[in-house]
Amino acid sequence: MKMQEHNDTGSRKTANPWRWLLLLILVCSCGRASAQTVRPLIAELGNPAKGRVEYVNDSLTPLNVVLEPKSFTVAEDGQIAYRDLDPNVHLRLSVTSFRLLPQQSYYVFYEATTDASPAWFVIYAAFSGFPFKTQNGMSVRLELPHTVYLLPKHSLDKTDVVVNHAQFIPAEKKLVLEIENTSANFGRVQQTLVAFGRKKQEAPGFPVFPHSKRRMEIPLDADGPPSGVELQFPNFKIEQPTIEQSTIGQPIPTQNP
Repeated sequence: MKMQEHNDTGSRKTANPWRWLLLLILVCSCGRASAQTVRPLIAELGNPAKGRVEYVNDSLTPLNVVLEPKSFTVAEDGQIAYRDLDPNVHLRLSVTSFRLLPQQSYYVFYEATTDASPAWFVIYAAFSGFPFKTQNGMSVRLELPHTVYLLPKHSLDKTDVVVNHAQFIPAEKKLVLEIENTSANFGRVQQTLVAFGRKKQEAPGFPVFPHSKRRMEIPLDADGPPSGVELQFPNFKIEQPTIEQSTIGQPIPTQNP
C-alpha cells in the first residue's frame, strides 16, 4: 500500500485511499504497533544535491525497510504515475535496505544530480515485518515516500503563473481552480486561501510543474459563493477576485475550448 502527497511504478498509480484507511485501522488496532515515519516528506534541493532522510519506527516490533527510487509524472487532476528512475537522474544511496529496530531511528544519506534541472523523483521506503496480516491472510507492507526536487537557482516568477479558471459549483459546494505554469521552472503553492468576505477558508498547497496545468477541486465550508481566492507562493502571491458561478452544477471542462 502507498500513501503519497503527492498528496504524489512502471506506470503505477497511488493506491485507493480506502485501502490506506484500512491499513491505518489495522495498525491502530494492533496493541504492539504504533507508527512509522519518514521525514522530511519533501526535499527541495539544488543540483547537485546532498540529502538525508530519517526513518522512524515507533512500534515495539523490528521492521525491514527496502528503498526503491522512482520517477513520476503528475497529471492535471493530481493523479501520480510512477516509473523506473529516469536515466538523466543520478542517485547514490548510502544503503538500499536496512533493519529498523523498535523505538529507533535510522538515517539514510544520498547524493543526487540531474543532467537537466528541474527534475524530481521519489524514494519509497517499503516497511515489512508487521505482526499482523490482512483478513485474507496476506502480510502487510507499508510504503512511505520521500520526494526530492532538484531545482535550478532561478525560481518561478509571478508572471509565469496564470489562473485559467476559478469557478464555484453551488450544487456540489466546491471551488474548481485551473492553474497553469507557462515557464520551464518548478513552483509550489504553499497555501490556498478562499475568501468569503472577511472570512477565509484554508486549503492545501500543491506543486506546479513546468509547462503544465493543475486542476484543484476545493470543498467549501460555506454555503454561499466565495468572493475570491489567493494562492501563496514562497516569493509572491496571486489574487483572483472574480469567481465564476456555474448555473447547472457541472464542473468546467479540463481544457479551454
